[in-house]
Amino acid sequence: MEAPARKIIHVDMDAFYASVEQRDNPDLRGKPVVVGGDSNRGVVAAASYEARRFGVKSAMPSVVARRRCPDLIFVRGNFEKYKAVSQQIREIFFEYTDRVEPLSLDEAFLDVTFVKKGKPSATLIAREIKQRIKAETGLTASAGVSYCKFLAKIASDEKKPDGLFVITPAEAETFIDKLEVRKFFGIGKVTAEKLNRQGIYFGADLKLLGQQELIRQFGKSGLYYFNIVRGIDDRPVISSRERKSLGAERTFGTDYYLLRDLTEQMLKIEQELWRRLERAQKYGRTLTLKIKFSDFEQITRSKTLIGKLDSEVVLHQTAMQLLKNEDPFVKGVRLLGLTISNFDEPHQEAVQLTLEF
Repeated sequence: MEAPARKIIHVDMDAFYASVEQRDNPDLRGKPVVVGGDSNRGVVAAASYEARRFGVKSAMPSVVARRRCPDLIFVRGNFEKYKAVSQQIREIFFEYTDRVEPLSLDEAFLDVTFVKKGKPSATLIAREIKQRIKAETGLTASAGVSYCKFLAKIASDEKKPDGLFVITPAEAETFIDKLEVRKFFGIGKVTAEKLNRQGIYFGADLKLLGQQELIRQFGKSGLYYFNIVRGIDDRPVISSRERKSLGAERTFGTDYYLLRDLTEQMLKIEQELWRRLERAQKYGRTLTLKIKFSDFEQITRSKTLIGKLDSEVVLHQTAMQLLKNEDPFVKGVRLLGLTISNFDEPHQEAVQLTLEF
């Protein structure tokens, strides 16, 4: 018997944090708003579409955002409120399917192959979900519809804000051939620039590289690139995603240069991380140190142990080894973070299905 068609929706809220603030404060509507700190060390967490017209975007230092838009309005984030709104939106999703995979507070994949209500059309369901979100929260969402995660994710960006875009199996090859590689979900800025230097700008160009050549250049990611440029994405929507990592980090009010000062801060981060590990009862084998310098350059260093990081002593010893390897610090350090991963979780096999729209 032929497997049933897969129908995937990616729902992405439009400028979520900023839109919630504009919804709740009429004085902010139609104005350039960012959620984040306005100090010299602040970072933009989210930007309204009015702010984005000036080139302001998330993860940008606040001082840079202010230079680009002198009239920018800074609002301190209220993440408890954002979580509550996100939960309200997810309850709408669950009315249509139990296969909901949140990626963050403002976006999620839905597998509506077997729908719980309404007509069995992914496009109609996506339109209805968008209407429900608008009516019940006052916010707009964009949705992408296709037969796999890769294309659904890209489709949701095509008509933002308040958009709905569908990529059917028959349209997939032509769409991907014309898609700029910098817009490929899973190809970052550095990789896109490397491809551009080779004269590869669009999907059709990328398709000319063979599987072995892509693997040679990009390792295991090369196989992923080889498949997605051909519209192949086997990943299922996972409704109960297992946590892959646990971390803790701190941004400092002043820059630190000395190892003894950074060691003192590291101990606080270790304590917080250990509390989180104990609550989750997860003890991985890989520890990653993140360092962000005063000029916002960021580096990561990792160490994988034979055994698990299952004691505070081992955690501290490994963290300090990673930190000492970077000493002395010529530039000031503004942030330290630790993340534990490699929990030895079982691998899940995926099945590629076909789709009729």
